[in-house]
Amino acid sequence: MCRNIHTLHNFAPPATEDEVQAAALQYVRKISGSAKPSQANQAVFDEAVAEVAAATSRLLANLVTNAPPKDREVEAAKARARAQIRYSRVN
Repeated sequence: MCRNIHTLHNFAPPATEDEVQAAALQYVRKISGSAKPSQANQAVFDEAVAEVAAATSRLLANLVTNAPPKDREVEAAKARARAQIRYSRVN
């Protein structure tokens, strides 16, 4: 369920609001144990997603690093290569 949460800090271009929102949604789904909340829990679920997204945006805005920004395409290629190795292994 949390495979969609990716590092959002120190990329060029910076993380979009959609990426922050998606990460917040995945986080709340994971900790709540629910991919789709019941009607009774929908409001608190949505509020939690909004709060996590806001906290994430603040965090990303305030983090400081001396490292040069990472290239999204290069990092995606590295991830694909790791996945290919991981999933091609015979158990």
